[in-house]
Amino acid sequence: MRDHATAQPLDYAIECSKIARSLGIVFQPLPEGCIEGRILRLGGFSGLFNQIFVSTQCNVFHTKLVYTRLVRFAGAKIGVFDSGFGGLTVLKALLEFVPDAEYLYFGDTARLPYGSKSVETVARYACEAAQYLEQQGAELLVIACNTATALAFEQIKNSASVEVVGVIEPGAERAAASSRSGKVVVIGTEATTCSHAYRHALAARQIEAHEKACPLLVPLVEEGWVNHPVTEEIARIYLNEAFSDAFRSADVLLLGCTHYPLLRPVLQRVAPPGVTLVDSAESTALAVRELLSSNSGNASDAKKDRVRFFVTDSVEKFRRLGRLFLGQDISNITHVDLKE
Repeated sequence: MRDHATAQPLDYAIECSKIARSLGIVFQPLPEGCIEGRILRLGGFSGLFNQIFVSTQCNVFHTKLVYTRLVRFAGAKIGVFDSGFGGLTVLKALLEFVPDAEYLYFGDTARLPYGSKSVETVARYACEAAQYLEQQGAELLVIACNTATALAFEQIKNSASVEVVGVIEPGAERAAASSRSGKVVVIGTEATTCSHAYRHALAARQIEAHEKACPLLVPLVEEGWVNHPVTEEIARIYLNEAFSDAFRSADVLLLGCTHYPLLRPVLQRVAPPGVTLVDSAESTALAVRELLSSNSGNASDAKKDRVRFFVTDSVEKFRRLGRLFLGQDISNITHVDLKE
């Protein structure tokens, strides 16, 4: 670009517009100003960046523009949303793969389960939670709930002013890449499997999917029976039914519920030999890391001070049950009320 001391504002606007078009960049205004200008978010890079425009008035972008520079979004503030506890497995994976970020976790524990709600209600609840996380400063939203992603991802994405990542596309992408037979078994809740969100996502990648609802697994996990013989027998029955008929040759089991990572050892034991387990929670964390162009590292220090929790029901219950999902003690929990 030209020397900012001599260039005209319109020249900069035109040149920035050309660069934006060539990179497929979309400009979205952020809520805060910077010096005498405004910050515009750039989408379309391999990582999240901010573009800062400062000084002279420019009518093209309706902001102030003279000098530009790219600022890396290191230590991004990531909002993680779930209807309750299962999303903590996504947060756990994020803390491992993206340890340098700050996290805001919202558990809508007063209104769970989402699986029994209508599409319209799930969309409303999820959009309210997303809006709350943005108000707390979230710069990226992770919908760590399969039901909300399956039923309301587009509504959440359209209502948010920041980038949104769900759990279904990352899980489907990794499952497709892991399959040699072209057939994948997906297990999840009734709401998720009935939405056929995973089937559609896998079909778009030329993979056949058999979706199997496993409604008893979530309450068994929340009861703490992750290693109980009853849980293993129920899981065996479910998987025997899932890997049958045309899907005997399926070679990937996609865990389409964020509770299921806690059952991974059990599911691996009862799955047919040679089947690869794909965890949508871990897949989502890896997708976020790729989006942020972040490197994995030692997360032990980052976990303690960079996570804040917001819940709509009992703080004590969340602290007690959440430890099972996150694998560590939970503190810094705030109770919030969302208006109906």
